Amino acid sequence: MNVCFPCPLCDTPGKLPLPGPIDWQCPACDHRLQVAASGDDGAAGTCALCGNAELYKKKDFPHGLGMALLAVAFLASLFTYGWYEKWLTWAILLGSALLDCLIFLWVGDALVCYRCNAHYRGFKAGAGHLPFDLSTGERYRQERIRREYLETGKKLGG
Repeated sequence: MNVCFPCPLCDTPGKLPLPGPIDWQCPACDHRLQVAASGDDGAAGTCALCGNAELYKKKDFPHGLGMALLAVAFLASLFTYGWYEKWLTWAILLGSALLDCLIFLWVGDALVCYRCNAHYRGFKAGAGHLPFDLSTGERYRQERIRREYLETGKKLGG
């Protein structure tokens, strides 16, 4: 079980194993962060970094790899289609779709905190962990904007 998260001050990536409470220090800005203990049952009920109870689940898949797979299949199918190899073109396109489905079934889920964007890997998603909800995500995005406005005093949108 581990958590990947951005530093709250400088957005430097951090990574921690979570068997218990840990004191983390950012290597870039020396910001110290006290990380709460995780549950013993392997389920993440709240975020260990910010204490937020709203977490969503998503597939723990590197999006760059998925896009590269699609791009290679698309380019290969263009060449085979240009060479009038229709069956090979269909084999490439359907094969890439099948590979994508197998990868989708193979990779596990990750839990993500709406507030601090911490990614939890190796935790069991419970019934309360639903996929990303746009209205909840927008509420936390607006909260971040208001917090930055209050901290910096900058004008919004101008």
